Amino acid sequence: MEHIDPPPVSLLDRYQGRDVQPLYSTTVAVTGGDAGHGRATGEARSDDGNLALDLRMPEALGGPGGGTNPEQLFAAAYAACFHGAMVLLAARAGIVVAAASVYVTVEFSRDPMDGLFVLTAHTRVQMPGIERSVAEELVRSTERFCPYTKMARQGIVNIVALANTDDASKAHQVIKR
Repeated sequence: MEHIDPPPVSLLDRYQGRDVQPLYSTTVAVTGGDAGHGRATGEARSDDGNLALDLRMPEALGGPGGGTNPEQLFAAAYAACFHGAMVLLAARAGIVVAAASVYVTVEFSRDPMDGLFVLTAHTRVQMPGIERSVAEELVRSTERFCPYTKMARQGIVNIVALANTDDASKAHQVIKR
């Protein structure tokens, strides 16, 4: 297996610009699959071809199971981002957290406010061999730094629009890769 270095600690440097500065962008297209329903039998494909998943409604929600679902994808993304941010912050502080694990539980629930749906996330971190007070401070710092935690706390810029025909055909090309 090829050795891959972690990202540079310079990613922690503060940005001083006025506007959001995009560093990376990706597009994932989801189609409906056999049932014509993205959550039940969908296909998720990234524009670079590295993500190719069949989506399935979990048994707990009346589906067949046997595939991943949006909550698992969100939990994986959140845990990966939190872990990565924590390792960078630890490296800057001279702390080695090689055995650290981040567990994110995402719950799809009924929302008592509007009667519809809501997501909740619970994040647990294990850092074996790290003094508790040091680990607690590192988790608090990561909580302030991690973009997923910031999104969960502050919200996210989210623009929903109907795609024009050209955009729709590009999304379809992503699925066919």
